[in-house]
Amino acid sequence: MTNLDHGKFSRVTTMFHSLLALTVFVLFFTGYSIAFNTELWWLIELMGGNEGVLSIHRLAGFTLILLTGFWVPYMLIRSSSRSNFGEVLPDLRADTAAFVQDVKFALGRADERHPAARQFAGYKADEVPLLSYVGKGVVAIFTIELVLLMLSGLLIWRKTWLIDVYNSQSVVMAFVAFHGLLGVIMLMGVMFHTFEHGFHPAFYPVEMKAFLPKDRTPNFHGDPEEYETTGIERLQLRPSWRWATNVVGVLVVVGIVSFLIASLEYGGYPVPDGLVFGEGSVLRTIGINIGIFVLLLGLVLSMYGNVLRARYMRQRREEPASSTPAADGGETDAQGDRAAANGTDD
Repeated sequence: MTNLDHGKFSRVTTMFHSLLALTVFVLFFTGYSIAFNTELWWLIELMGGNEGVLSIHRLAGFTLILLTGFWVPYMLIRSSSRSNFGEVLPDLRADTAAFVQDVKFALGRADERHPAARQFAGYKADEVPLLSYVGKGVVAIFTIELVLLMLSGLLIWRKTWLIDVYNSQSVVMAFVAFHGLLGVIMLMGVMFHTFEHGFHPAFYPVEMKAFLPKDRTPNFHGDPEEYETTGIERLQLRPSWRWATNVVGVLVVVGIVSFLIASLEYGGYPVPDGLVFGEGSVLRTIGINIGIFVLLLGLVLSMYGNVLRARYMRQRREEPASSTPAADGGETDAQGDRAAANGTDD
């Protein structure tokens, strides 16, 4: 590993991140199986038919509520988390300046990116902000979407709550449409998130800093005199990266477009006017299944990241006593760290 892979999560956060990802993926698989049952009939059969899909979807929804209900108080109680909370909030002046300079940088009118936008540029851990303006936006959007999805999902599950208040079936359908719209938006975000963090050349095939606690990440906030560079010169591009990123990039675009078009063709956006779905078509079926494949790939990468974390932690425990720990608890042997974290032997 290099300083490009500096840790960003605590031990509890890495666990929460993995559980949240698993829950969201299950909600996607079950929710879209309900919406596009003709195209995803095989997925419905795997989950025990219509009743099984509905049960799993509701169970995953309640799990999401429990996870969120634990996480919010936990973040507010811990002093270290409260100190980071301010860094997650938008800084109108700095973030706007970072965005403007990024545009200039992309157009060749700036020599480097703004300091508030440095994430993958090879800077050391203490030179990189906790979140760039892009990361802050992702956190804000994802948080709002999760809250609205949970509320609308509860109201759809207990339709009588809505009917008792509004005495109108159209209100219930409006909440179904709103729930579906949020699902489509989050689907796009998760697909892009999978592509960005799984197929970035510095982290392919897994961005380990999302799975490895920062107190166990090599070179994290180590002695500044020990490492003169960020370690970017030690990066080796995997031979499979070029074709893999091209193929997955195409699959992501096809999957997103297919879900959007299918939602429109069914008579309403993002769900039909009535809860009656039309017959499937070959192209639509292929596209939607490609989208599900991308989600499955994201789930596999998440599981693979946890496997690499467990393997790395086991290797650290089995190290001989003569190994010299660095200031952050990592080894000074950068090559061994990189091989362990990537699950390979040099």
